Amino acid sequence: MQVFFGGPDRPGRLRDLLEERIDAVPSGGVIRWATYYFRDERLAASLIRAHRRGVRVRLAIEGAPRLRNANQAVIAMLADSVDGIGAGIGLVHRGAFRHLHEKLYCFSHPVPTALIGSFNPSGNEQPDPRVIRAIGDQDRGHNYLVALNGPVVAPLMTHVDLLHSRLRSIGQRFSRALNSPIEASEIAIYFFPRRSHPLDRMLSALPAGSRLRLAVSHLRDPGMARRLIALARRGVRVELLTEATERRVPRRIERRIAAGGIGFTRYRHPEELPMHSKFLLADGPDGRWTGFGSLNLTLTSRWLNHEIFAVSRDAALFDAFAGRWDEMLAEQAGGYAGP
Repeated sequence: MQVFFGGPDRPGRLRDLLEERIDAVPSGGVIRWATYYFRDERLAASLIRAHRRGVRVRLAIEGAPRLRNANQAVIAMLADSVDGIGAGIGLVHRGAFRHLHEKLYCFSHPVPTALIGSFNPSGNEQPDPRVIRAIGDQDRGHNYLVALNGPVVAPLMTHVDLLHSRLRSIGQRFSRALNSPIEASEIAIYFFPRRSHPLDRMLSALPAGSRLRLAVSHLRDPGMARRLIALARRGVRVELLTEATERRVPRRIERRIAAGGIGFTRYRHPEELPMHSKFLLADGPDGRWTGFGSLNLTLTSRWLNHEIFAVSRDAALFDAFAGRWDEMLAEQAGGYAGP
């Protein structure tokens, strides 16, 4: 496993990484993507070139994200049956039981690799101030992608194929085919929506004296807030680094969390760049583990969205995320100033 970070110190690194991976897949290879925002027309053009040279390209894309028409230009490019990839693009339309929020990018070459994390290719060569006001400059804000190799890649590609097939019924959304965990050495990958949340079990098992760090762009789940406060009260050192935007982390949640004895810092950048990362670091007597993926700590992510969340005990991965945690905190001169 290897983690790649984007941020103010590495602008454009993650979209460039995706473009490099696309260009490295030869004729006869395979590309499978699932993503929420996709506005990067240069990346779309790279996928079209891959399709033309004989790469089997299949994408599942949110058809109507929160910023409803944000993906339309790229969708039009890719859906063109002559100049695009035609049936290779599958749209998932937002609705009461349909919201694709995963960020999953799979490549067959030069070695089978799946990238999962927090990054959407939502930027473009020509920045749109309306989009940046709504979702932030994700090419310059804090994000990451984790590269996975080995036996997990093939089932992750199959997962994209299932999303692409536009499953519609509630029963299918909770089906074993779509939501069965993928497990390999030192990693377990979970898909949402699901009836049981792996974090509930894992957080409950943290003993007193453990340390839990959470970098979360979205925290609106009152149940999760209560769980974190309960952990702090029984002797777990809990620290939160969240987005500055109160739509994503409401002030009422901040007040509740801070009053519960939890260290709370909002990431604030002078150019209002976002902190879009979503990861957890648990360190205690029973060992260390990292949680990462697209999952937000919201009821929508828990119950409605297609999400991906991985848990790993890989020591190097933990250290890489812990280093990035320290770097993000170092950017915040003032720290927590209270509600």
